[in-house]
Amino acid sequence: MVSCLCIAILPIGAVAAIIAAVIGYIYFGVNYCRKVRTRLKKEGKPPSVAFFHPYCNAGGGGERVLWCAVKAVQTRFPNWKIVVYTGDLNASPEAIVKKVRQTFNISLGDGVQFIYLHQRRWLEADRYPYFTLMGQAVGSVILGIEALIAFLPDIYIDTMGWSFTLPLFSYIGGCTTGCYIHYPTISTDMLRRVVSREVTLTNKARVARSPFLSFAKFVYYRMFASMYSWAGSFSNTIMVNSSWTEDHINTIWRCCASGAKATYRIYPPCDTSALKAMPLSPDISAGGPIKIISVGQFRPEKNHPLQLKSMYELRQLVSETIWDRVKLVIIGSCRGAEDHQRVKDMNDFCRHLSLENNVEFKVNVPYDELKQELCSSMIGLHAMYNEHFGIGVVECMAAGQIMVANRSGGPKADIVEESEGSRNGYLALDETEYARAFATIIKLSPNVRTRIREAARSSVDRFSTQEFEKNFLQTVEPMFSQIV
Repeated sequence: MVSCLCIAILPIGAVAAIIAAVIGYIYFGVNYCRKVRTRLKKEGKPPSVAFFHPYCNAGGGGERVLWCAVKAVQTRFPNWKIVVYTGDLNASPEAIVKKVRQTFNISLGDGVQFIYLHQRRWLEADRYPYFTLMGQAVGSVILGIEALIAFLPDIYIDTMGWSFTLPLFSYIGGCTTGCYIHYPTISTDMLRRVVSREVTLTNKARVARSPFLSFAKFVYYRMFASMYSWAGSFSNTIMVNSSWTEDHINTIWRCCASGAKATYRIYPPCDTSALKAMPLSPDISAGGPIKIISVGQFRPEKNHPLQLKSMYELRQLVSETIWDRVKLVIIGSCRGAEDHQRVKDMNDFCRHLSLENNVEFKVNVPYDELKQELCSSMIGLHAMYNEHFGIGVVECMAAGQIMVANRSGGPKADIVEESEGSRNGYLALDETEYARAFATIIKLSPNVRTRIREAARSSVDRFSTQEFEKNFLQTVEPMFSQIV
């Protein structure tokens, strides 16, 4: 009887010990951060703002948001210390600044300090074959602890969507916190697909086929959504990049359009002025190549297989003479070995579809080369389902391309207009619709094509870098004024 009682008490004692240890660490962390902050004030150190962006050297649309935000803060608050938390251990500060200038045409100067984080591996999705969302959330906390110990800022802004770091910096660090959400970690769409047992990138066939596994995953998603909402409650300022993201964040985080817990929609910056200044590429009626361009990182959600299938379908809709002039150029950045392998797989898929003579891949190209490609093409292609915004879509339109984008997410809600009389592009969902849109564009008269291209260009001013900087500063200035 006594031994059974001891066995029952042991787990309770272990749980109590773990809870006590966690409370102790939190108490120690809060007091330590308070002492550090008091010491910094006594020493007369300048106020500081830190941006959490572990992949700051990736060169994608999210990184453009980061560096435009950093540049805006540099200009508006020259006396503030600006820090970027990064996990790019192999890139020196000089190399990062140089790549920012080459990729985004943004000159940062010497006023940015980089804090290198060594635990970024805990963010990698492939470390968590199961319960990936929870694993990455815990991983972000581990990385956040390292960041908090390395440098304690006055203002902390997460620009990559690692929202579970917000409680760390808000409660333990005592920082004023903000976040810029590109894509909700979990969305109502993800919950809906699990309930409907739909097979998708985030809902494997094995789970979708099983009522029990689908129910278990739904419970897991609901629990995670509650935790995600709790983490978001620690952000003093919530910024989102599109109407689609805003709707999902408002639902999951229980935010509203105004009041104490409001979201601010700030479209991401696109280099529209430089792209609009470029000459329009010659119309395809001149007899040159019919170039279709796709701009986006080489990640699964960008759906490059759909782009290749669309080309295969297009071949069935146009004459051999027209097909010989068609070329798809896929431009994107690779973050690591997995992305490079994906490019190799897409090349193999090209050969399988007999498209190798009509498709070209360009990886990690500098900004000047990207502009040259945009100048020489007339049609843009985007295939990601529920893209949070679509910087690549805007860039193609600013360059005067007729865009064929996915009928979902940001492109549908904020960017592409299909109504006749104000059309600035086309929307499609599957390879058949994409191919038909391409064929339609090819068959249009030169005057109609020119009218659509001009409408596309005139519609993107609201996505300019200047608009982003103005709206971003207007939103974060109250955070800075609290510190000063």
